[in-house]
Amino acid sequence: MIGAATVEGTPRFASKANPGNVLSKPKRKDLHQLLIKSLDRGLVQKLTDSELRVVLQRSAEEICRGCSEILSPVERIALVEELVDETLGFGPLERLLRDPSISDILINGPDNVFIEENGVLRESHVKFHSNEHLLTILQRIVGKVGRRVDESSPMVDARLPDGSRVNAIISPLAIDGALVSIRRFRPDAITAQELLQSDALTNEMLTFLAACVRAKANILITGGTGTGKTTFLNILSSFIPPNERIVTIEDTAELQLKQPHVARLEARPPSLEGTGEVNARDLLRNALRMRPDRIILGECRGAEAFDMLQAMNTGHSGSLGTLHANSTRDAVSRLEMLVGLTGFQLSEGQIARQIASAVQIIVQLARAEDGRRKVVQISEVADCVNGIIELTDIFSYDEHWDDSAKRFNGHFKRHNQPPKILNKVKAFCGDMPFATPPAQSI
Repeated sequence: MIGAATVEGTPRFASKANPGNVLSKPKRKDLHQLLIKSLDRGLVQKLTDSELRVVLQRSAEEICRGCSEILSPVERIALVEELVDETLGFGPLERLLRDPSISDILINGPDNVFIEENGVLRESHVKFHSNEHLLTILQRIVGKVGRRVDESSPMVDARLPDGSRVNAIISPLAIDGALVSIRRFRPDAITAQELLQSDALTNEMLTFLAACVRAKANILITGGTGTGKTTFLNILSSFIPPNERIVTIEDTAELQLKQPHVARLEARPPSLEGTGEVNARDLLRNALRMRPDRIILGECRGAEAFDMLQAMNTGHSGSLGTLHANSTRDAVSRLEMLVGLTGFQLSEGQIARQIASAVQIIVQLARAEDGRRKVVQISEVADCVNGIIELTDIFSYDEHWDDSAKRFNGHFKRHNQPPKILNKVKAFCGDMPFATPPAQSI
């Protein structure tokens, strides 16, 4: 394995004794081809991936001994690892995929690879030899899940075997080289305790939300891209009692529910011929025939919004879902717009009443200025008056610039007005008087 110091950087393969001798890209490519030719095809087909990696490593070490005059031992080890990754894995991306602290890999052509690490986006030193090299690796990635990307089908959205999500778009739609986005999958789901330790919310907020889940309140989790909506949905779903039947519906399966009775559904994109699509709305309609106690909709982004509200209003209380929005008020407006797109002849007042009777709690997530994810607003859908939905803030997060500390500081605040749902959830969270406590600084 490459040491920690070389995982993120691209080694130049120049020794101290010969600082001018850099192993060029063409030379590395030649070594790679030599490694491929050295393989026994008959043997390769009989080996597992781990066994094949061992064989490749030995072959690569033998080949790299010929470069010993211009490479130091450390550089030779790095080159061996690179050749093995290039042959068996995902090339330059392997060193990033081995780093568990990296949550997103964003590729803008062969020379611009960005990563998100601990909530902060920065440029990586990893580069591809050329756009053709990038396309070769991309084909290998999507080929693992039986998909393809080419000029006739220049966009692809796929889930890798480890659960990571990959989206790619190539020429002629991508002008400056292939664009690839990889959302990493964390095999061990983030726990509620980790969320508290990262100051994403207070224990009081989590206790209240957990009680809302147990009391079968319908909850929407909203926020922008990358704010942690799916992660938070995963955590809230952990409070669902184990004796209930849960049906999950996702475009790309990411949820990691631990309950014993979970039926997971995943949408299917259309084939290259444009047929065979099964969207979230189709799955949601089918889920209603599966005797669910709860329905969890991974993301509400289209006409399925209407079906979700219908389900929430017809005996499937305790449902959870996510929605892209910039605030809890924006979430209501976006939900109204999505329902309006279904084509049903509903007035604005009718849509508003449907939402007000279906959704009880909206949880807004955002990124703080330091990159950390926060629960910035918890609101209750209080009423619908004259076609206008009224929201009541229960908790909020206020952030401000501290000039003396030269940093952003923030605090969580519990609002005075007790929510209407409080009497329902008291049985699950005990007495919550809702007298405003002192602000909690972060």
